[in-house]
Amino acid sequence: MKNEAIEQYLKEINRAYSQGDATEHTHRPALKKLIEALGDKITAINEPARMTEVGAPDMRISKKIRNIDLAFGYIECKNIGKNLKKEEKSEQLKRYLKCLDCLILTDYLSFRLYRGGNLEQTAELAEEGKGGKFETSPGRISDVKKLLAAFFMAEPIRAAGARELAEKMAGIAQNLRYAIGKTFDREAHQGTLHGQFEAFKKVLLHDLNEEDFADMYAQTICYGLFTARYYKTGQEPFTRLQAPKWLPKTNPFLRKTFGHIAGHDLDERIAWIVDGLAVLLDFVQMDKIRRDFGHKEGKQDPVVHFYETFLAAYDPRLRESRGVYYTPEPVVSYIVRSVDWLLKEKFGLRQGLKDSAKINIQKDTAAEQIHRCLILDPAVGTGTFLYEVIRLIRKGFKDKGAWSSYVKDHLLPRLFGFELMMAPYAVCHMKLGLELAETGYDFAGDERLGVYLTNTLEEAEEISGMLPFGQWISEEAKEANKVKRDLPIMVVLGNPPYSGHSANASWTTKDGKKVKTFIGNLIDEYYFVDGKPLGEKNPKWLQDDYVKFIRYGQYRIQKNGCGILAFITNHGYLDNPTFRGMRQQLMKTFSEIYIIDLHGNSKKKEVCPDGSPDKNVFDIQQGVSIGIFVKEPDRKEEAKVYHAELWGERKNKYDWLEEHEITKTKWKTVKPGQPFYLFSPQDIEVVKEYNSYEKITEIIPVNVLGFQTHRDDLAIDYEEGNIKNRIKDFIDNKLPDTELIRKYTIKESSAWTVSKARKEIRQLDDWKKSILKCAYRPFDERYCYFDSSLMDRPRRELLDHVAWKENLCLLSSRQQGTFG
Repeated sequence: MKNEAIEQYLKEINRAYSQGDATEHTHRPALKKLIEALGDKITAINEPARMTEVGAPDMRISKKIRNIDLAFGYIECKNIGKNLKKEEKSEQLKRYLKCLDCLILTDYLSFRLYRGGNLEQTAELAEEGKGGKFETSPGRISDVKKLLAAFFMAEPIRAAGARELAEKMAGIAQNLRYAIGKTFDREAHQGTLHGQFEAFKKVLLHDLNEEDFADMYAQTICYGLFTARYYKTGQEPFTRLQAPKWLPKTNPFLRKTFGHIAGHDLDERIAWIVDGLAVLLDFVQMDKIRRDFGHKEGKQDPVVHFYETFLAAYDPRLRESRGVYYTPEPVVSYIVRSVDWLLKEKFGLRQGLKDSAKINIQKDTAAEQIHRCLILDPAVGTGTFLYEVIRLIRKGFKDKGAWSSYVKDHLLPRLFGFELMMAPYAVCHMKLGLELAETGYDFAGDERLGVYLTNTLEEAEEISGMLPFGQWISEEAKEANKVKRDLPIMVVLGNPPYSGHSANASWTTKDGKKVKTFIGNLIDEYYFVDGKPLGEKNPKWLQDDYVKFIRYGQYRIQKNGCGILAFITNHGYLDNPTFRGMRQQLMKTFSEIYIIDLHGNSKKKEVCPDGSPDKNVFDIQQGVSIGIFVKEPDRKEEAKVYHAELWGERKNKYDWLEEHEITKTKWKTVKPGQPFYLFSPQDIEVVKEYNSYEKITEIIPVNVLGFQTHRDDLAIDYEEGNIKNRIKDFIDNKLPDTELIRKYTIKESSAWTVSKARKEIRQLDDWKKSILKCAYRPFDERYCYFDSSLMDRPRRELLDHVAWKENLCLLSSRQQGTFG
């Protein structure tokens, strides 16, 4: 019977093919009939065009497992004669192989079976014979039967452990993000996805674009499902529709949001992927994952390690753009223990971070009692700092009853965190919830953790009259606003993102006008020194996210009147001339400043003073430092600045940080002064001699930093021909903007778009004149497209004197040196 089914299939293929107008869709009914004839209780679902257009494979194959129809494999069909080896390298197939454990790629005559992303078997059913008909043989039929038998034996995708689960989840999330983006493009503007996009944009992220929305949506679903599966009990099958009831009450926003975006009304073009993830999670050995999460090896938190593995596989560029890096525990421990000591010694809180003392504050027309020591991590990420605070406080308790009472009355009301990205937000809730559960605390009723999905650097709007989805986001924003506006935060600590191209704009458009944002107004103070403007031609580094978070922390401590700001950040602000206004403002606000420069700057090729290698405490190139800023009440004079530094191997730095805190650190007193107010030690006599000479900017008043493209991949190349080809694509009217963006992996912004750039290039009389040789780096000549259409800052005020001419430029660094 099986041979007859294959022979009948080949007859139908020949009949349709002989008519001369067959497409890959023509033969699908015959393939469906063959699959169901050969497989026992197998169902082949031929996906409609609206599904395949947004990323679904052509056929979904399912069978009864635990009395439920579950998809276990997929088939992707191509036209007869297509080169399947070439198709294997396509973006589409790569995406499928990452997220689909069992897949057949076929042109209806050739079959390629992939398991776990690897090619496992191939079979050729027929070849073209005389008369243009496809002919087979017993051997070929046998090969196809063996391949399909192996296909039918497959079970739903499985993961053995936490790492494998994180990687498989990442592959599914990539496909989900793709499908959401494609579905969004095809949906009417009044559709469900567009409504959700507008709600996120209006309340949470004013500059949200469609790509970032698809990413946020995909991560919400993936981590919502994972969280639900983690907390699920009982033997019933785990499904997308059952998931919301297992989400913890400690995160009400995720419960409501997930139920809405992944519930009964989920678009079928997306639902098949989400259901596939639910199947993966259903079959995973969650007891083993829980054991993995409870077991620490070295300094790596297993919950965070799971997220880091996911993010590295899902989108490493997202990690870089948002500055997402796990903070090593020795760094966190040093900061938390130092803050604890300072609270005891400088502020009279005898129990430090544990202290439950309260103060009276005026609210509206009545006085209200509130805890004095309120703690905020404004870039909470996966909750590493708040987790360490809980651990430190917990050490002082031996009685479970006393601990539970303390958590309810004096811990949860004092711990707060803000996070912008959905996945770490979900992970943070899970991590802190697990830690408190392990200490014996049971959340009661509607108790929630004080971690909110919000943009720290924006004043979130409170919006009414929205659809339920928008209302839930608005409710989360309202809760965050209570912390942002009403609570007297005394401790701000954490690891803010490092991103030179800030994701938090200082300007926005409102009612057609360009206006400064909340953080844009705050950061303005850093653009002045000694009461005068900095006079920098390009003070862009002041727009780095970490600078904005320092300014936000400074603002919160100023608003409270006293307190501690403790961050680990990029160390560039310590001595870079651009930051002299920032340093002066910090000195005016705080009474004591403690800096530990951890160095590790491979961009500057830093080495130890003895010439041995110097390593970073993070897996990044940018050097970092710990900054602890103390504002004591009623202290008016400028801050005393203390400096220490660590050089050497990473492990040695970790060991030192674990064994020390602020009282055990050997500090050098620094006396910052005009004109740079440096936070690094200086030999005053050498500084005087240095400052006695004329500045290079006075000797050569016409100067610039060199052109900056902000998109080197487009505007710079080793080959002139490559740039010509790009510009030709930009001019080509037949090529849509979306195709250009995809082809060149272009990232648009509010200030620069592909459509605007194309318009400018098309208006040029001779665009080829803009292609020039440039000194990209010393001894590194490349070609550039020297025009504002692709470059944000061509610097024409000086470079027009050099481009197309034989004139020379003098290259000099203006970086302030450290004299010691």
